[in-house]
Amino acid sequence: MNLFTDIAAICHPLPAPGDVPDDVFNDVCESVQAEREEMVRNLEAAADAGWEENEPLLSAISMARYRRSQADDEIRRLIAYGREFTSPRPYARAHLAAASGMSDSGIRSAYGHGEVAAVEKALGRSPRTDWRATSSDSPAGGQGAS
Repeated sequence: MNLFTDIAAICHPLPAPGDVPDDVFNDVCESVQAEREEMVRNLEAAADAGWEENEPLLSAISMARYRRSQADDEIRRLIAYGREFTSPRPYARAHLAAASGMSDSGIRSAYGHGEVAAVEKALGRSPRTDWRATSSDSPAGGQGAS
C-alpha cells in the first residue's frame, strides 16, 4: 500500500462479517471499495496540483473536520425543527439530548435564529408561533424553548 490507499482504507473501513446483513455484505464491500478508489483519485489529483497545499494526510484530516462541521450544523437544524416546527408541541429536550449526545440543558443553546431561518427556508413554512430561539447573531447558540 501507499499513502493514498492507506488514508482511503482508514477513512472507509470495510465492514466485518456480521456488521451488516449477510445478503448485502458483498454489495456494501463493493460500495466501500468504490469510495476508497474515488478518495485515492481525489487525493492523487489534489497532490499532483500542489503537494504542499494538498498534502494527502492533512487534506484527509481537513475533509473529516469539514464533514464533522456539516454534521454539527445538520444536528442543530434538526434540533431547531424538533423544538420549533413540530405540532402540536415540540419534542422533549430530553429526547433530543439523548439522540444528539448533548445534555438536556445543551439543547436550549444548540440553535438560534439562524438555524430556525434555515429550517424555515428548507420547509417553506414558518415555525410555531410560540418559538423562542434567541438572537440571530448568536453563533449556533440560542436559548431554545423550555
